[in-house]
Amino acid sequence: MGDSQDALTSYKTLDLTSSLEVRPAANHSAGYAASSYTARSVLTIAFQFPFERNLQDNVAAFACQYVRSVISSVQRVATAISPSSLSPAIGPKLSLGSPEAATLAHWICQSYSCHVGAELLRTDPLSGESILRTLWHHQDAILCCSLKALPVLTFANQAGLDMLETTLVALQDVTLDKIFDDSGRKAMFSEFAKITQQGFAYLPGGICMSTMGRHVSYEQAIVWKVFAAEDNAVHCLAFSFINWSFV
Repeated sequence: MGDSQDALTSYKTLDLTSSLEVRPAANHSAGYAASSYTARSVLTIAFQFPFERNLQDNVAAFACQYVRSVISSVQRVATAISPSSLSPAIGPKLSLGSPEAATLAHWICQSYSCHVGAELLRTDPLSGESILRTLWHHQDAILCCSLKALPVLTFANQAGLDMLETTLVALQDVTLDKIFDDSGRKAMFSEFAKITQQGFAYLPGGICMSTMGRHVSYEQAIVWKVFAAEDNAVHCLAFSFINWSFV
């Protein structure tokens, strides 16, 4: 019976791995290299957790935690090697047609100071790059979203990516409504008029959701309009989630 079960388990594993798609080697020509900055890759990882029937719940809980840990590690590596990461040599492009991240960081901080009357960053950076680096390592989660009917996230600092358990590359697939629960959405909508009139609003503490389905608590959130310095037009909305942590 044991041998039969082992054989069945091995068969299932082989069947799973044999179904994974194997792509041909990438063409590293100059044309491909130029276009690869906007390309996406999919990494498929198969996990198998043997368990005894009476330990199913314990193993399931461990498996979820382990898989989240692996995914988080892979995402950190992807962020580090991605052309969208903060590479000073390349310059991070947020999306096609968007300004450089350094410029956006300057707009975020300048708009915050203008609306709130306080400095977002505690240091006094001397250049756009230093502003970006300081914002990137800021302890609060900073997110930016578009001003479309269905707002899409366009930028996040490292804390924001950690909170959402995602990467800069995958961030553009996350809509604002996916990260708030019902009470969070109601709070934001109730303050929308204030955001429109005075340019910013404070949201009460609550719960939001990471892209992995984990609940995140935050003490308070601030939302403000981000203006483009050139024409004073509203470029996006920025959020700062203060003292966030996984529940």
